[in-house]
Amino acid sequence: MNWVDVCRDKNLSDLPYKIELNNAGQIVMSPTRNWHGYYASKIARLLAEFMKTGETLVECAIETEDSTKVADAVWASSERFQIIKDEASCSIAPEICVEVRSPTNSNDEIARKRRLYLKAGATEFWVCGDDGQLEFFDETGKISRSRLCPLFPAKLASS
Repeated sequence: MNWVDVCRDKNLSDLPYKIELNNAGQIVMSPTRNWHGYYASKIARLLAEFMKTGETLVECAIETEDSTKVADAVWASSERFQIIKDEASCSIAPEICVEVRSPTNSNDEIARKRRLYLKAGATEFWVCGDDGQLEFFDETGKISRSRLCPLFPAKLASS
């Protein structure tokens, strides 16, 4: 098995952790591409810049009614961070949960994660496409901009 095979395998796209291959081709630890990590990191950095309080995290495990899911980037208020900082997976979702779409993510899967994160306590759910375009959602549905972080751009530069 090679890395492209892993990235295309829909059975591996919703695991609650990132995986890698060892030199024998064995799965050691959700498949992504480098641009996926780039956008997750950029989102976390911009959230830290625009949100003067609270904390940002990447690869944040969150308990949902459908087991543990892992958001690519999150922002938690200082108060919420005090609750979750020592937990193995968040008992309450950070206020902003972001998914960077992977090639294997279906629209249904993203919509399901949106419902799960919002039900687990998130205030907003953002989706970043492979082109850096962001979509913002709250409990009412799609919104034009983030209400929690209104300065956040709707599109990220690819570099």
